[in-house]
Amino acid sequence: MSEHDDKRAEENGEPRAERRDASGEPGNRLRKELPQEVAAAEPATQDTPEPESAPEPVPALEPEPEPEVAPEPRLTGRQRLVQGLWPPRVSRAQLIVALLLFGLGFGLAVQVASNSDSDSALRGARQEDLVRILDELDDRTQRLEDEKQGLEKQRDELENSSDQAEEARKQTIEKERQLGILAGTVAAQGPGITMTIEDTKGTVESDMLLDAVQELRAAGAEAIQVNGVRVVAGTYLTDSGKGVSVDGNKINAPYRFKVIGKSQDLEPALNIPGGVVQTLEKEQAIVTVERSTKIVVDALRAAKRPDYARSSSQ
Repeated sequence: MSEHDDKRAEENGEPRAERRDASGEPGNRLRKELPQEVAAAEPATQDTPEPESAPEPVPALEPEPEPEVAPEPRLTGRQRLVQGLWPPRVSRAQLIVALLLFGLGFGLAVQVASNSDSDSALRGARQEDLVRILDELDDRTQRLEDEKQGLEKQRDELENSSDQAEEARKQTIEKERQLGILAGTVAAQGPGITMTIEDTKGTVESDMLLDAVQELRAAGAEAIQVNGVRVVAGTYLTDSGKGVSVDGNKINAPYRFKVIGKSQDLEPALNIPGGVVQTLEKEQAIVTVERSTKIVVDALRAAKRPDYARSSSQ
């Protein structure tokens, strides 16, 4: 049977006929009966595997087109205004402002309503009532004007009294400073002189220094300091061994006087013939007087309250 017949039998659904050799026996059976040697000598027929065909290229997937978005419809001005106002987005500050505006508007409405009521009442009033209302308004205006003038007068009086009190306070402070300088409780500075007495022989006594203090006071000295001790109205000097004691404070030579006052009057008062300088020079002391535009007297005395004396001013 030929291959063509086999194909036709397969197409008709018939079983494929067994292939036979030339003797009419099946080929397989003949092959089994042949001796082993002949079978070995027969070339082995093996089915050569057909070369695998290369895989067909997979076509690239095209990206799916995005769905087209329809353009938004153009809004009118009123629609945009509505979208901006609704839904409302109100902050705390805006809410407070809205409440204040509401209160103000309500107050204005009430005031307008009251004015309207009063106007309507006045329109229906009689002439005698209108005259009486005008008289009452005039009287009230006059009373308010008088009260205003009285308040202005009180204000002026208070301002004047305040100015006077301030001026009195300033004068009191200035007077206190002046008295403090004289009493030695306040430091002072100003023009004056510096007098230095060098006692190499130890012949200068307390009465000579007291004469110098009195001469300076007579010449207009306002503040005096001797070797760190403030000289005041009640100052006393005594001899203390080889030195001098001022109000109980012992000082030693050289004696240095710091004096605040007019230097043109202080220096000549010390150098007059037979005065302080010549008396000290006779005792072999060396006296030096120097003028200065700034003398600082910083030695202080403690303020003492009198035991019995009181101010007589009321």
